[in-house]
Amino acid sequence: MKNKYQTIFLATGNPDKIAELKRLLEPLGCTLKSVLDVSVENEVEEDQPTLKGNALKKARFWYYKTGLPALADDTGLEVDALNGAPGVYSARYAGESVTYQVNVNKLLKEMKGKTNRAARFRTVVALAGNDEIIFEGVCEGEITEKPQGDGGFGYDPVFRPEGFEMTFAELSIDEKNRISHRGKALKKMVDYLRDGGESRDLR
Repeated sequence: MKNKYQTIFLATGNPDKIAELKRLLEPLGCTLKSVLDVSVENEVEEDQPTLKGNALKKARFWYYKTGLPALADDTGLEVDALNGAPGVYSARYAGESVTYQVNVNKLLKEMKGKTNRAARFRTVVALAGNDEIIFEGVCEGEITEKPQGDGGFGYDPVFRPEGFEMTFAELSIDEKNRISHRGKALKKMVDYLRDGGESRDLR
């Protein structure tokens, strides 16, 4: 069946994330707009205790603001040696509105001397409109001793996915999207929408 969404609003103003989402959503063949395309200045406070809560809050906010089906995601890096931190606080691990590098520096400082470097990226994607659908993607891996690579964004330079010798920042965009947490979650959603799925919460 044909995807019923002609336009989807991307509930983010992060240019890096927008570029990645647009590439992942290309198979839907619909028009994509984002926070960068509107004059609304409101920012959604990510104050929910879970990734799902934050993703739904952002998606619902922008759906009500724009009238367009709104897609939002929230991603957390869960490090075993840090008891799952930074988790839901990944984007603001070292404080509000800090750079990617500042967050990475704090993570590496916290990981200094730790032998267990197992970690995973977890993404929850929510699409809010007349229906609400939710999907989750997980990518297992480990934290490297130092940053490697110039691609990607966020913690990509220090996250080596399971089965690979390179970090996310060293992989091509297409290779990263194929195995990443966000890529897995979005693929589930794209497949679901292209199949004309009904409204429900799926994992």
